[in-house]
Amino acid sequence: MLQNAPQVVKNLIIINVLFFVASMLVGEDQAVTWLAGTYPGSPFFQPWQIITHMFMHGGLGHLFFNMFALYMFGSQLERLWGPQRFLNYYIISGLGGFFLHEFFIGLDFYQTYGTFFPDRAQLVPSGMTDRQAIYILESTFGRVVGASGAVFGILLAFGLLFPNTRLMLLFPPIPIKAKYFVMGYGLIELGLALDNGSGDNVAHFAHLGGMLFGYILLKRWQKERGTFY
Repeated sequence: MLQNAPQVVKNLIIINVLFFVASMLVGEDQAVTWLAGTYPGSPFFQPWQIITHMFMHGGLGHLFFNMFALYMFGSQLERLWGPQRFLNYYIISGLGGFFLHEFFIGLDFYQTYGTFFPDRAQLVPSGMTDRQAIYILESTFGRVVGASGAVFGILLAFGLLFPNTRLMLLFPPIPIKAKYFVMGYGLIELGLALDNGSGDNVAHFAHLGGMLFGYILLKRWQKERGTFY
C-alpha cells in the first residue's frame, strides 16, 4: 500500500506507526505522560505535546482507521497540492483540532470555577495524598491523542475538491457522494460534541476543529489564488 502513496502521506504513516510501536516498548502510560496532549493550564502540559499528540493513538484500531483515511483521501490531496502545501494543511488542521478541543475544556472550567486556569486548591480536596491528587488532576484535565483533527481536515478538503466522487460506505454498504458524506459526518460530530454524553471519550471537538481550521485555510487559499488549490 505504501508503495503507491505520495511521499508526505507515506512518511506520516511511517511516523505514526513508529510512535505507536515506541509507545508499546516504553510503556503506554509513560508515553502518554510525555507525548499526549493535555490542557495548557494543566501541571502536566509540555509545549511539544501540541505536535506529538497528533502521532499518538489510543489503540491499534484507532491508528488503523486514521492511517487508512490518511492514505485514501490524503494521497489525492497531496498529488493535487504538492508535498509542502499538503503538509502545511495537515499540520494546521491537526493544531486546529487540538486548540478547539482544549478551548471547550477551558470553557467548562470557566463556567465551573470562574477562570480558565483553575489551580490545584480548586480541583483537589484538602487532605489528599500526592498520588490521589495526581489521579484527580489527570482525570480533570484529561489527555487527547490521535491524528483525527488532521484527518477530519483532510476529509473536509476532499469533500470540497472532489464533491461528486462516490464513496462506498461500510455500514450501510451503499455509495454516497463525497460532499454528502462530509456534510453528514460533520453534523454527526457536531451533535455528539454538543450532547457530551457520559462515557464518551472521543474528542469530537477536535474533529470539528480540524474541519474548521482546514476550511479557514482553504478559504484563505481561495482568496489568494482564486481556487482552493
